[in-house]
Formats: sequence, C-alpha cells, structure tokens
Amino acid sequence: MTIAEVTSAIEKIAPLALQEDYDNCGLQVGNYGDNCSGAILCVDVTPAIVDEAVARECNLIISHHPLIFKGLKRLTGASQVEQTVMKAVKNGVAIYSCHTAIDNATNGVSWEMARRLKVTNIETLEPQQGKLLKLSVMVPNAHCEAVKSAIFNAGAGMIGDYDCCSFSVQGDGSFRALSGANPFVGQVGEVHHEPETRIDVVLPRWLKNRVEIALINSHPYEEPAYEFIAIENELKKIGSGVVGLLPAPMNLSCLVSQIKEAFNSPIVRCNTAEDSQEISKIAMCGGSGAFLIRNAIAKGAQVYITSDVKYHDFVDYKNDIIIVDIGHFESEQCTKNIFYREIQEKFPNFALYYSDIEKNPINYL
Repeated sequence: MTIAEVTSAIEKIAPLALQEDYDNCGLQVGNYGDNCSGAILCVDVTPAIVDEAVARECNLIISHHPLIFKGLKRLTGASQVEQTVMKAVKNGVAIYSCHTAIDNATNGVSWEMARRLKVTNIETLEPQQGKLLKLSVMVPNAHCEAVKSAIFNAGAGMIGDYDCCSFSVQGDGSFRALSGANPFVGQVGEVHHEPETRIDVVLPRWLKNRVEIALINSHPYEEPAYEFIAIENELKKIGSGVVGLLPAPMNLSCLVSQIKEAFNSPIVRCNTAEDSQEISKIAMCGGSGAFLIRNAIAKGAQVYITSDVKYHDFVDYKNDIIIVDIGHFESEQCTKNIFYREIQEKFPNFALYYSDIEKNPINYL
C-alpha cells in the first residue's frame, strides 16, 4: 500500500483542515505515492528514530509534533531538525505529523485523555467555528432522493450524532435553454417551468469538493443551480479540550493518583493540596492548554488537567478551579495509541511499531 493510504486512516478522524493556522501538519518529508513498508509511531522525530525506522525496514514515521514547524532556509546539519530531515531523505524515510489536527478532532488527544480516566458525558471545551458550509441545491422533484443519497454518501448532512440531515421545500424553477444547450427538460429557446425542490444540507468545508462532485454527477440537469454559503455554526464535537463527568465522585488525592497512573506522570503540579472537596466534573486538554482555563471554569469543571501552565495561572485561578499540570509529553503520548488503533483497524496486517527508543525529553531528578 502507499503512504497516502496509510495516512488516510488517520485523516479519516483528523482531517488536515482541522489544524490551526499556525501549524504544519501532514507529510513533512517524502512522497504520498511511495509504497509503504511499515511505520514507526512517536511523539517527536529525532535522528535516532530515523535510524530505528531504517533498522526495522520501515519507510514511514508518524509523529504528533511536526518535525518541520518553522521554515527551513538551509540543510547543513546545524540543528537536530536539519540532521533529521537529511537522514530521512538519505534513507528514503517519509515523515508525517498530525499535531493540532488530531488535537482538535473528535476522538483525538483530549478525548483519549478522557477515556483513560473513564470520563462520561464528554463535551468540547472550545468548539471550532467557521468550518461549516450550507449547500442549497434545486432539484426536479422526481430526482430528490437520488441527489440527497449521493451528497449524504459524500459526507454532507452530518449534525452531531445524526446523519442524512436535510431540509426541503418545493417551488417553481424556470429557465430558458440557449442555442447549443442540451436540456434535460424543456426546449431550446423556450422558457420552461419545472416543479423543483430546494434541498439544504450542512457539511464541513474540507468535504466541499467531494460533495460538489457527487452533486454534479447525480443531478439530472446539464447546469444544476446550487450554492455553498459559509456559516458560523459551531462544530460541537470538534475543537480544543474536553469536559465531562468522572464515573464516581472522589477527592483530589484519589484523582491525582489515577491521573499519575493513567498518564505515567511521576509528579504533577497543582495549585492546591486541599483534599476536602468531592470532585465529579473535570476538564482536560493535551499539550499547552492554559488558554482554556476560563472555558473549563465556565463549563463548571472543578479540576482542569493540562500542561505547561505558568506560575501566575496557578495563582490567579486558585479560587476558581484546581489546575493539575501533568507534563507536556505525558499529556500527548496517547497520540501514538490513536495512530495505532486507527491504522490497525483499517490495515490489520500492516507492520506498525511504537518507537522503542523514544523517551520523555524532560527528566525528573
């Protein structure tokens, strides 16, 4: 199979369109069309992990953090990033990174964190906006179901946990076919009136081309009448961080013990050691999630689990929410499990390995 086929299993749940504007997700080194012999999964790509891929006869590395995050102006081996790129190119190893695409995805990083703590009633802390389109298309009445079926199969009409969502209203369509046209109904040179139905559906922006092709291929008219309109509705299950309920209320000491075990965190940083409160609602975000502290408070969370929290955040929010900083690597290493699960489900016999040599770059002494 090709590298594109392998990475498509990840992009099914984490389309590259979900990445933040500042990010650089996708294929960093290599060609999508190359055959893939196997893949190594890691959080960060280093020269040693390229060597590991070569030793295991894998020509693909899938990482969470992008290897190339800022622009490279030269390849001289002066930095670890340059050394890694040079070694990967020399050995024919492709590098693909997911980062904020899988941070923002339903069933992405924060959702995986929630699963490890058996959190239920999961909601997104900061849903994404500006990622939806509304499609309106006029269809002859007899062909409505065929057109709806085609655009639904292409991914339109999904709203939360519901699919095949649409609204239809009947009306009168009119047109005149000009010389050279081949009208499905009516005659060239004559104004024709046709009973038509307007179908409205919503769809993610990244499916626009696929849905448009399905629409044109299924529509009987030579020139279908349709429009895509940007809408500001939130994608409720896509965005940053999650919030939900613990399986049973517990005090902070018990919760911290479960957090340490779930994320293999040797220590955590908290803005309180008070143990009297019963905790039932918690929020979390993988990576540097301090920007969502206010969202967690607004959602009624009693505890917020994330990493890279600044001193003043611990101070400023001490009376509003318990902050638990578990470490950056600890919060994001679960991405490897997501990659493994999605690829194995689609390609059960594919050679897929966790990196044996990757370690947390931060040491606790």
